[in-house]
Amino acid sequence: MKVLTTFISTIVLFLTISTASASQRQAPSVELRELLTHAIADNKSFADRFEAEVWLLDMSNRLKPFVKNDNKRLDLLKQIHYESTRAKLRPELVLAVIEVESRFDKFAISSAGARGLMQVMPFWLKEIGRPEDNLFDMKTNLRMGCTILRHYLDKEKGDLTHALARYNGSLYSYRYTNKVFKALDRRWRCVNC
Repeated sequence: MKVLTTFISTIVLFLTISTASASQRQAPSVELRELLTHAIADNKSFADRFEAEVWLLDMSNRLKPFVKNDNKRLDLLKQIHYESTRAKLRPELVLAVIEVESRFDKFAISSAGARGLMQVMPFWLKEIGRPEDNLFDMKTNLRMGCTILRHYLDKEKGDLTHALARYNGSLYSYRYTNKVFKALDRRWRCVNC
């Protein structure tokens, strides 16, 4: 086990240095390295440890401007990866949706009353017979948001443009869809995914 932990730490350190120099970002702290090592060992949705290391490190660097705390950032990334893959969505797409919807503010409330990271409307809780659930809870919000987006993607036969417009409640208007695509291209598109 100690050899495996040392191996993981070495890979994380290598990826940290190469990612930081490639993008001119600061290398993550020792604390972040330890958090990544723990997060990788505790993964539930990654195919293997190497995939987890690469994705978590890369996305953690990209998410840092929105979520400063290393622990919260890694918890959020693990949960986004889990819920998005569970719903057969690309985690990077979900990250782009969250950026546009709430800018990663889990307590966000829209003028229409949508709540949380993915801005889920409260009426859904009543619709599914769970009015006591909390849409400000990260896991609940991500589970519902990813499920809703997957539903619209299926309904639109894989047409992401229309599915995103439905998700936003703006079918036939593509202003929202274009914002999500722009966020995806600018910040979340994963080259090696």
